[in-house]
Amino acid sequence: MRVEDMIFISVDDHVVEPPDLFEGRMPRKYASEAPRVVRTDDGSDVWLFNGHEVENIGLNAVAGRPKEEYGVEPTAFDEMRPGCYDVAERVKDMSAGGVLATMNFPSFPSFSGRLFAAADDKDLALAVVQAYNDWHIDGWCASHPGRFIPMALPVLWDPELCAAEIKRVAKKGCHSLTFTENPSMLGLPSFHDAYWDPMWKALVDEGTILNIHLGSSGKLSVTAPDAPIDVMITLQPMNICMAAADLVWSRVFKEFPDMKVALSEGGTGWIPYFLDRLDRTYDMHRAWTGQDFGDKTPADVFREHFLTCFIADPIGLALRDEIGIDNMCWEQDYPHSDSSWPSAPEELVRMAARFNVPDTDLNKITHENAMRWYRFDPFAHRSRERCTVAALRAEVAGHDVEVHSYDKGRYANTPRSSLAELADRATA
Repeated sequence: MRVEDMIFISVDDHVVEPPDLFEGRMPRKYASEAPRVVRTDDGSDVWLFNGHEVENIGLNAVAGRPKEEYGVEPTAFDEMRPGCYDVAERVKDMSAGGVLATMNFPSFPSFSGRLFAAADDKDLALAVVQAYNDWHIDGWCASHPGRFIPMALPVLWDPELCAAEIKRVAKKGCHSLTFTENPSMLGLPSFHDAYWDPMWKALVDEGTILNIHLGSSGKLSVTAPDAPIDVMITLQPMNICMAAADLVWSRVFKEFPDMKVALSEGGTGWIPYFLDRLDRTYDMHRAWTGQDFGDKTPADVFREHFLTCFIADPIGLALRDEIGIDNMCWEQDYPHSDSSWPSAPEELVRMAARFNVPDTDLNKITHENAMRWYRFDPFAHRSRERCTVAALRAEVAGHDVEVHSYDKGRYANTPRSSLAELADRATA
């Protein structure tokens, strides 16, 4: 298949929230306590909320930068490509990259919204979560129909309130909820606790997908404080592997058999071995552990309930039939450091050519699975012919996608942080 004729939907991109996000969206009594952006003495733009200062992490907004400028140092908005935080520019960047639609995870609230959940005043926290969701759905996504899959933040501290929020945003057409990979790391009950049952029920009732993004618990796999940061980056998918194991062996899918979960930015190459390990564990140990999946195996349960997502994963493509071709989606990860924007479609096609992936499988991976899982129909807003890589790029012909230096030299003499410090900052 020619890349020009393909259609791409990314189920994992990210938004760097604009400074005016909460303006006019908070209840009057909380307007003065809403998160706000201030510039620090060193020229960084930071968010202030609930007595905390939250940096914009550099690796979250490196689209369009040379790789030599990648790093975790905090950035100011004027050091980012505008498409990171400006929706009109984001859509241009999407089209220039040949991508029809994206689903955007949050940045400063954390992937799971745990920053808001930490507020002492839970009424304020709820107001902030709802204001964020309204901005994301009614502002960011609705401004360009058919170009974004809306995603909501959860109410982490109260499953009943979380269920109500799932139902509230579903009425707005949002059937995607981001969540933490390990609630116990946040001091909350684990996936194994009945505490979350109201949320599970609401997700099933509304046909909403639970999205578990790596790093959403605030903890990444770190082997030692003095290990190179490359170790942490390499091991990131292990967080997702642990979340998958936790859920497969939990009571969730047995009691809520229509639950669907997406493993975001976790890759896919590890899954065939993981499935073998699940079934081996079940075969060898169920007599004494008490697990019972009836006439299914744990691997069957995984394929029935999990959507797997990858950015660049040739091994996953080679083993797609072992994973389940109906369970795989493509991600672009704009504007993060793992993204190949603006040539991400070409990257996937090169990998697919190595393994003779047929067009039918490519179509599922690039857009059909995403449309089905997230109940998303971009063709209701534009003809299929206008959704291809070539058509999208033609719409923004001349849009600048060249690599530019955004480094103002603020960190030229800054010592490298330790791995532990970098991990804390990257997941704060």
